[in-house]
Amino acid sequence: MRRAQPAVGARALGDRAVGTLAVSTQAVRRSTEEEAVHAVQVAELGGPEVLRWVELDDPVPGPNDLVVEVAAAGLNFIDTYQRSGLYPMKLPYTPGSEGAGIVEAVGADVERFAVGDRVAWSGAMGSNAEKVRVPAHLAVAVPAGVELDVAAAVMLQGMTAHFLVTDTYPLRTGDRCLVHAAAGGVGLLLTQMSKIRGAEVFATVGSDAKAELARQAGADHVVNYSETDFGAAVEAIAGPKALQVVYDGVGAAVFERSLELLARRGMMVTFGNASGPVEPVLPLLLSRLGSLYLTRPTLGDYIATRDELVARSGEIFAWMGAGRLDVRVGARVPLADTAEAHRMLAGRQTTGKVLLVP
Repeated sequence: MRRAQPAVGARALGDRAVGTLAVSTQAVRRSTEEEAVHAVQVAELGGPEVLRWVELDDPVPGPNDLVVEVAAAGLNFIDTYQRSGLYPMKLPYTPGSEGAGIVEAVGADVERFAVGDRVAWSGAMGSNAEKVRVPAHLAVAVPAGVELDVAAAVMLQGMTAHFLVTDTYPLRTGDRCLVHAAAGGVGLLLTQMSKIRGAEVFATVGSDAKAELARQAGADHVVNYSETDFGAAVEAIAGPKALQVVYDGVGAAVFERSLELLARRGMMVTFGNASGPVEPVLPLLLSRLGSLYLTRPTLGDYIATRDELVARSGEIFAWMGAGRLDVRVGARVPLADTAEAHRMLAGRQTTGKVLLVP
């Protein structure tokens, strides 16, 4: 490791973090004379101010690894949970687990990839860097019709939305679902995929601007929870206990009320903690409310095999290529300003996906 620099985000963003849908597909190429590779690093737990911009040695691939020059890395709430200590991490570490870029080097035992390939991945820690070592089994090829930046935007959030609607609770035509935080990165994708599966979608958002985004994504009913009790609004439209499933990435603030909206044998799917973790639940409560199901899934268990990873990402890329799935990139923030991106995400100032770019 080389010398540390000032805290990430110390310089002003200006116009560089303005949201855009038309994002570049080109990986940023650096001069061959440059020796250092820059990365974000966390050496102590805390708020965004603990994120540092450091120089590291060039990564070297192991026998089964790729070294990828990063075109874009995705920012996710789990990055903030790890930074704060909610999810324990060994210090120091470089955050970020998903991204896309161009293969620069391959390990001796890698067969399915070559230098120059366009790849995307999820689950490779250290992705908030100019270059990253990616285990080859975690990488997938990015089709020619999909831009690299957009591929980076769907690897964690897109595959999460996909397994939620296809496997955790497989939506069927006519099912009623509730998507919390429907204008967020997962929420917009989850809303669209729920419509692809034929469901009637109820969506909650925190502002009128976000409500419009949820409607554009296909939500049938949108509730601005900053103005209206979301439970009362759902019941006014559908009646009591009318939902087959609630997809919740918000957590503590909406959990109990969401349970009350579920039909007999309905499913509560809690997959995030944006408002804080859910308190322990007595199983008897699920019985009393109608023999409900409660699950806390995680992406790793739904891409546990190579076949699952390829099939799940492949269907998402196919939907994107066919124009059935619109991926909204809400902001592109320089990697060196990752702390500011964390503040934006925690402050709910973002819509769609936040990308970090070299």
